[in-house]
Amino acid sequence: MSNNPLAASYFQQLQKALAHAELAEPVLVIDRDRLDANIDRLKTHLPQDMAYRIVAKSLPSAPLIAYVASRAGTDRLMSFNTNMVEQLIALMPEADQLLGKPIPIAAVRSIFERADTAVASALQQQVQWLIDTPERLGQYEAFAASSGLNLRINLEIDVGLHRGGMEPGDALLSALQLIQQSEQLELSGLMGYEPHLTKLPNLAGWPKRAKKGAADRFREALAQVSSVFGEDHCHSMIRNMAGSPTFGLYTDTDLANEIAAGSALVKPSDFDLPILKDFLPASFIATPAIKVSNGVRLPGLEYANRALGKPTSGKTVFLHGGYWKADPVYPGGLKYSNLFGRSSNQEMLVAPKNSSLKVDDFVFLRPTQSEAVFLQFPKIAVFSAGEIIDYWQPLPVTA
Repeated sequence: MSNNPLAASYFQQLQKALAHAELAEPVLVIDRDRLDANIDRLKTHLPQDMAYRIVAKSLPSAPLIAYVASRAGTDRLMSFNTNMVEQLIALMPEADQLLGKPIPIAAVRSIFERADTAVASALQQQVQWLIDTPERLGQYEAFAASSGLNLRINLEIDVGLHRGGMEPGDALLSALQLIQQSEQLELSGLMGYEPHLTKLPNLAGWPKRAKKGAADRFREALAQVSSVFGEDHCHSMIRNMAGSPTFGLYTDTDLANEIAAGSALVKPSDFDLPILKDFLPASFIATPAIKVSNGVRLPGLEYANRALGKPTSGKTVFLHGGYWKADPVYPGGLKYSNLFGRSSNQEMLVAPKNSSLKVDDFVFLRPTQSEAVFLQFPKIAVFSAGEIIDYWQPLPVTA
């Protein structure tokens, strides 16, 4: 058996499984056996006592999240908007949720206004609201005080990505002091996201210096927490760092005691990184070739085709659907057409002239990311041991 995870024999097996399941329209496929292997690899990579939080936007399917949570043994989720917060409360009522980005106070007010008693309780006890500036913290404190609510606050620390958050210093100190003085707010932890660390060019020690800089900034932030709340609080609270590109950088829990990841478990092509070399691609788009013809003819330029004497070499393939964030991987040699451009209705691909692809055969594409692509399909076909064994529903689309 080939060690190549994108070998032709693998996709031929997938083709048979889809045909046996009588699938004949575009579908997202998750290889559960590979998913299992990736979950186990992630857990093996984590140092002792390092907690794992599932990034829900990267695995946006309730059965998929529940499956990962069960196999990984975690009840920690990362959500990214108020609709997702509600969806995940319904899915895993007892889970702890950490927002992966700061939410405008108007959206927070709205989710509480529409919440029943049980959801309102979960929003206060099980959700950590991410705060990136003292100004936003003031808004949350005023809302909580006027509404008689208690909110758990996680402060975003800028450790070098420069996408927002507070750096150690006066702004962070004022935020910590406001939380300490508030009767409505609780400091649940800090988040320091640093996906840039494995993507910097290896020039003049740049990645090494950036990694040290990120650690230093987070350590300085923790020192400020200790100065205001004490060392015990600093040690016991959530200290979230890393994502799929960087969790392998952590070998102990001295700095972070929790990592968040999702994409690594299905490994779209944007995550073909050296640090994830042991992880397997586990998600694919399968879609039928609805039209296959010899040659590539220029649309609207029949005179040019006649002047050339014959169509240009290769084969023309039109897919059922298209315009996904994905690249064709099987059959080999398929390429997007610069001539026709992209289409979400009938995507045109060009195949080698010796391609054996026939009408109604499946073409397989590998997503470049999971968070947007998974939501474009009405169902996910679960592949295991050579068969389609189940169907999972994606989460409802949210921003």
